[in-house]
Amino acid sequence: MALTKLLELLERLDDTHLQMLDLAAVKKQTIMDNRVDGLIDVMNRESKLMKLIGQLEEQRAEAAYTFLQGVGIRSNLNLNLTELSRLVFDPEEKSRLQQIQQKLSNTLLRLKKANELNQKLIEQSLTFIDYSLDLLVGRPNQEFTYHHPADKGYNSSRSGLFDARG
Repeated sequence: MALTKLLELLERLDDTHLQMLDLAAVKKQTIMDNRVDGLIDVMNRESKLMKLIGQLEEQRAEAAYTFLQGVGIRSNLNLNLTELSRLVFDPEEKSRLQQIQQKLSNTLLRLKKANELNQKLIEQSLTFIDYSLDLLVGRPNQEFTYHHPADKGYNSSRSGLFDARG
């Protein structure tokens, strides 16, 4: 019975991570379309899903502990699914646990790759915005003539748009 609860929680975790994967695809398109309001909406939805994932993780840890107690292990070990599957002796349950583990692992790997891509897209967008601002505004006190580095006036110009010393 404890293993059934654990398996159900793992399925729910996988479903929730699949929802996060769908949001990652929406986020990618939103970033590419440069829609800030859409990005804020996606991030709010991601935040709600992350809260749900946190709750499911707590329930999963409790179910794993209950399962461990059911097989006679009284300590609160933090076992991963591979180690936990070694304690399952019913071939059908063991097979189901391993399938869910593989499914969840694949989902998490795909989500990690999608998040890495979105992070790179955001970095590129910020770099482009910075470059565009430099083109539009120009560097303050920028002169287009050569100055010898030893000249006193050379070091007096600021290198950025904002003066943090202000």
